[in-house]
Amino acid sequence: MDKIDHHRRKWLAISGAALGLALIPDAAFAASSTSTTKKSKSALRTRTLLVKNINTNETIKSTYFNGKSYDKTELSRLNHIFRDRRNDQITTIDPQLYDKLYYLQKQFGNKQIELICGYRSVDSNNSMRSQKRGVAKHSYHTLGQAADIRIDGVSLRSLRDAALQMKSGGVGYYPSSNFVHVDTGPVRDW
Repeated sequence: MDKIDHHRRKWLAISGAALGLALIPDAAFAASSTSTTKKSKSALRTRTLLVKNINTNETIKSTYFNGKSYDKTELSRLNHIFRDRRNDQITTIDPQLYDKLYYLQKQFGNKQIELICGYRSVDSNNSMRSQKRGVAKHSYHTLGQAADIRIDGVSLRSLRDAALQMKSGGVGYYPSSNFVHVDTGPVRDW
């Protein structure tokens, strides 16, 4: 009887070792699969914006972030679309504003962002202030940190709520003017 138990233990040990060896390639495969997944996740982190400037009728599709860094050429193309339409002045737009717009666009099925106003020079801003109420003296538009937007087929209320949920920057709701203001300043809303 002791011989049978001894043999049984040997077979169990051998079987366990064989099973362990059989699992090694699967573990190695899983590790290589994980590194492949990390690479594909990196590819998914690219950021592409689709924007139409409703004042100039220009559209752009720009992959401005390649998964690791901002693409300066694409940022320049976006800066051009976001220029002051009154005098064609271009400034460097805060890349975080583009990121904010990207995440909003993504929430609504990657629909095109309609840009009502991006950058505004100080002169343009002052001119608007003299003609309209509600234009801030020190607007984030003049710093390249704000955009007035809408998305076709998305209610302004839904767009505003999505921007508020980000808990970053300012969010202004202008239903009578048909746009939502977003900026990269302090967190606040109106």
